[in-house]
Amino acid sequence: MSQKEKFALYLTPDMKARLERRYTEDGSRSLTGFIENAINFYLDYLSANNAGMFLPSSVQSYLDGRLDQFEDRMASLLYKQSVELDMSMSILADWVHLDEEYLRRKRAESVANVKKLNGRIRLEQLAKRAQERRDSDDGWQD
Repeated sequence: MSQKEKFALYLTPDMKARLERRYTEDGSRSLTGFIENAINFYLDYLSANNAGMFLPSSVQSYLDGRLDQFEDRMASLLYKQSVELDMSMSILADWVHLDEEYLRRKRAESVANVKKLNGRIRLEQLAKRAQERRDSDDGWQD
């Protein structure tokens, strides 16, 4: 066993009480062992500057794998959604001719709606709003 050097350690009574309650949780047989383990951990953490080094490698590997799968799945879904959206907008643009001012107003309205609803827009909500606008519009009479 290596030679240890004694030195004064000043703690608040509350901190000392916390140490005395918890030092056995990590298997330490003494407060000195617990404090030494804590100091070693913190010094290693500062040296590594990366909390990932303190996860077991199997857990880190599993998390990395799951995140890679998630990233691939999200990229695939976003690509498919973009294709469908482009196709829908192309069909709409072929059939409906809209001026630039109308499109600018609609884009501003859509940005405001998305911000207001935090991105949770449902077609039913938009259809209801459009019906309310049609019902209140006196310019169109059947």
